[in-house]
Amino acid sequence: MLGLISRGRPALRVKSSSDDHAMRLFVVVIAAYLVVALALPLYAMLSKSMLDPDGLFIGLANYVAYFRTPALVYSIKNSLFVGVLTTLITVTIAFLLAYALTRSRMPAKPAFKTIAMIPILVPSLLPGIALIYLFGRQGLINGMLFGHDIYGPIGIIIAEVFFTLPHALIIITTALSIADARLYEAAISLRASRTRIFFTVTIPGVRYGLISAAFVVFTLAVTDFGAPKVIGGDFNVLATDIYKQVIGQQNFSMGAVVSVVLLIPAGLAFLVDRIVQKKQVALLSTRAVALVPSRHRRFDNLMLGYAIIVSVFIVGMISVCQYAALVKFYPYDLSLGFTNYQFDLMDGGGWDSYFNSIEMATYTAVFGTVLVFCGAYLVEKAQGLGVVRGAFQFLAMLPMAVPGLVLGLAYIFFFNSPTNPLNFLYHTMAILVISTITHFYTVSHLTATTALKQMDAQFESVAASLKQPFYRTFFRVTIPVCTPAILDISIYLFVNAMTTVSAVVFLYSPHTTLASVAVLNMDDAGDIAPAAAMGMMIFYTAAGVKILHYLLSRGIEAKTQAWRSAVPT
Repeated sequence: MLGLISRGRPALRVKSSSDDHAMRLFVVVIAAYLVVALALPLYAMLSKSMLDPDGLFIGLANYVAYFRTPALVYSIKNSLFVGVLTTLITVTIAFLLAYALTRSRMPAKPAFKTIAMIPILVPSLLPGIALIYLFGRQGLINGMLFGHDIYGPIGIIIAEVFFTLPHALIIITTALSIADARLYEAAISLRASRTRIFFTVTIPGVRYGLISAAFVVFTLAVTDFGAPKVIGGDFNVLATDIYKQVIGQQNFSMGAVVSVVLLIPAGLAFLVDRIVQKKQVALLSTRAVALVPSRHRRFDNLMLGYAIIVSVFIVGMISVCQYAALVKFYPYDLSLGFTNYQFDLMDGGGWDSYFNSIEMATYTAVFGTVLVFCGAYLVEKAQGLGVVRGAFQFLAMLPMAVPGLVLGLAYIFFFNSPTNPLNFLYHTMAILVISTITHFYTVSHLTATTALKQMDAQFESVAASLKQPFYRTFFRVTIPVCTPAILDISIYLFVNAMTTVSAVVFLYSPHTTLASVAVLNMDDAGDIAPAAAMGMMIFYTAAGVKILHYLLSRGIEAKTQAWRSAVPT
């Protein structure tokens, strides 16, 4: 009977509805945005690296010339050295702090975790400025370096540790929070020592988190531009080489070559991280028991002391920047005032730069959140996408492997071309918004996708059976349920738009100068104190928006997330 049915009748084909066609169309539109905003600029940059200054194709000649230049090759070694050493130090510090937050009973855990997140709210230029005031030639405690110079690898590594610590801490804390208490009970019953339990149970359980944190830190350290620019001195790295080739020498072809070279370590780190994540298996079963740390006075006090040391390091760096911003003329006039906040008298863009940053960050948060969340929703819920879904996911993940400096330079080659119909966007606020959204697209997309995967697909099925259009389900069900994730995406985009330097340093115009770029320009002009003042304005703005986001989240979640509360029985 079944054989007759299978041989005599063709397979039933589900007819696509108008909603399916509309969703596929929107997916294609957003995918086209990613192609224009990411793939085509990268192709333009790759093409530029194979042209001579006159625009003639010369193949790999620029690459041969690059690797024959000892100073430029030395920059590769410097970048790898900074990346590896920063990774080792940062992951170690982050692991111990995450261990203190998750496996001890020390007091004030939320306060220590909040302090550890502060570096996310400042541009990477700011720790470099703080180190100059601390360990520079006229620094407050320059004798602590025992004759060594802060301008170079020492200063860069310290600044990068400060800058990358929160990123590693978030990943490792999440990994340590996922633990089955039964494993520890079994180890204790077998009379294993605490040291053996640590190396046979704890470390294997968080190895994937440690590996992911290591690759994230390495990528950030290798591709960062702010810290090496401020405190690098004569110690050149790949990021500063790109800046010098483009801004200093106007050698765009060689700048493109260095950008492609910078893509290699960042891309490899990203690729290996993705492979490692795919090998990760579930560590918790349905029968798992949450691990609740027991009280050990000596261990808790030790962890508390360590958390205080890390917090002093972070708060100390920020405090030094604030002190530098208030001192009238260091080191000759140590009286405090707001002279350094007179940005209109400085080279850098004035107060207009600060308000431009707020405007750009707002546009980025609004349009970026809409674009990212709608794209994630459509690619998750649309039917029959096939190859399009895979291509979209690839394009959505690609920005994480592209350094901001590389993306900015690629935008010059693509949008500044006279033959490009989108040429009108160059040197406008729009291109700054587009580059920033694209640069931070991946994390936002992953946040949205994670939230959407928690929703049952039956919502859309029921809506379709009731002949309700998909957009009605989207606005009435999906958005209210995913409100926390939407708010997280918006604040993530806003804060990063306020603090980023590398993604916009090549794209601004005299009318669209940003606060982070103003910090860079004032530092170049020798106005270090006003640069610190502008950096603190960025910090206070980002912190204020973060607090507003927290209060807003609590209010909105109380109205839209009541279904998450446990039902009394």
